[in-house]
Amino acid sequence: MEIFTLPNLVTLGLLVMLQAVLGFDNLLYISLESKRAPKEKQAFVRKFGIGLAIVLRIGLLFLLVNLVEHVQEPVWHPHMGKYFEGSFSVHSLIVLAGGAFILYTAIKEILHMMTLEEEHHAETKPRSVGNIITWIVIMNLVFSFDSILSAMALTDVFVVMAIAIIVSGVLMIWLADRVSSFLQKNRMYEVLGLFVLFVVGVMLVTEGGHLAHVKIMGNAVEQMTKTTFFFVIFVMALVDIVQGRYQKKLMALKAKSHSIKEVA
Repeated sequence: MEIFTLPNLVTLGLLVMLQAVLGFDNLLYISLESKRAPKEKQAFVRKFGIGLAIVLRIGLLFLLVNLVEHVQEPVWHPHMGKYFEGSFSVHSLIVLAGGAFILYTAIKEILHMMTLEEEHHAETKPRSVGNIITWIVIMNLVFSFDSILSAMALTDVFVVMAIAIIVSGVLMIWLADRVSSFLQKNRMYEVLGLFVLFVVGVMLVTEGGHLAHVKIMGNAVEQMTKTTFFFVIFVMALVDIVQGRYQKKLMALKAKSHSIKEVA
């Protein structure tokens, strides 16, 4: 079968764009997680972690192509009367576990930021390169689960999907360095980044609950859509920018007032 036909090339372009849009939250996690490594190793951690994840993503793609029906079949059916019920598949359990871990990571780092700077540096020791790369790869696979399933809905040509994964992975390596550099130069945006990561965790948990048809007190868990996610991020970024400018204005007025008092 001819692979590089016009329809396949169009599909490839769509898949690369899809991977880029769906990969934003993954990119943010990688940028924040790599900062835990020693400074001289951070770029290596990002590049090697994403590179290894690309290889494993292609392996995951191969498995899903052949086992997609099995990962969607329910394997656990908890039922606790009117309080809780669900029908969990392997897919939903992976998404839920990834969301729970990201929520834990975001909350832990936010609590660290609320402590004194000296305490923060004393408690937050650099982690090993191997440990960070492992978590980057694991979370990369969690984030890639839905993007691969979406790709499979657009085409059944394995080579096209694999090329899209490789291209998006290379773009992610290029963008991860720039996002990390931006966060290092603008540390005030770290707080925004952590709250974005928190929202990502909420989105994954609601997605996993929706996939598992979870009902709590008779109420079904609804998935946070990507549209809602990006709207929330836009509002958070807008508030952060306005607050930052307002704070600078207040500091300038305070400094001006202080200099006038000294002259007087």
